[in-house]
Amino acid sequence: MAPDFTDDLRLAHVLADNADSITMKRFRAQDLRVSTKPDMTEVTDADVDVEEALRATLKKARPRDAVHGEEGEDTGWGPRRWIIDPIDGTRNFVRGVPVWASLIALSVDDRIVASVVSAPALNRRWWAHEGAGAWTGTTLLRGQQIHVSKVGSVEDASLSYSSLNGWISSGRGQGFVNLLRDCWRTRAYGDFWSYMLVAEGAVDCAMEPDLALHDMAALDIIVREAGGQFTNIDGHAGVRGPGAIASNGLLHDELVERLAPEA
Repeated sequence: MAPDFTDDLRLAHVLADNADSITMKRFRAQDLRVSTKPDMTEVTDADVDVEEALRATLKKARPRDAVHGEEGEDTGWGPRRWIIDPIDGTRNFVRGVPVWASLIALSVDDRIVASVVSAPALNRRWWAHEGAGAWTGTTLLRGQQIHVSKVGSVEDASLSYSSLNGWISSGRGQGFVNLLRDCWRTRAYGDFWSYMLVAEGAVDCAMEPDLALHDMAALDIIVREAGGQFTNIDGHAGVRGPGAIASNGLLHDELVERLAPEA
């Protein structure tokens, strides 16, 4: 019998509720505290507070599980590990742009089996667990199942991305620019939202050249359970990078080929 991760998904929704209550109180707050980490990325007091709160809940609810978060040290060990990005889209959060989300995922034996992506400023939430499809709604009990698109050619495809700079520095810039030119429509929705739009079938593919585990984990299973494909930019399944390509599956092989490193 396949494992049932329903209880873990319920817990992920509880964690997301907690995250939402913290982030929405600090979003557009006049006294929001922002600092710069050694890697030159920004972190706010909300990022730190969310991760600390979620770690505290997991310590009580799942004391045997490991935790990996963007802001804190890894804790615990064993096959089960929670992966947390307290605010994906911190720069949007800082500037008052409502496109940001808390990403919460569970991996078992390095396989993502459940996740929730919660974007309270958009009043949107997405979730999935292994074998149960992908869903969107406001609560676990009020969800609508989502599916990727059936667009089969790049020329008819809508593509979402975050920025050009990373592609240029990755040595894949020309391939990416050519892809942008050939797609029917391109928009930089950015961050988590690009991938959730793929899962919903609103866009057909999304990609970034450089992402961390906490950026990708929650997105992966939602795209896959919606019927899509999620790999690194070299076409290997999983959330280990480099970067990520998400698509409806029909476009995937061509996207990987077109984004190969330039000779």
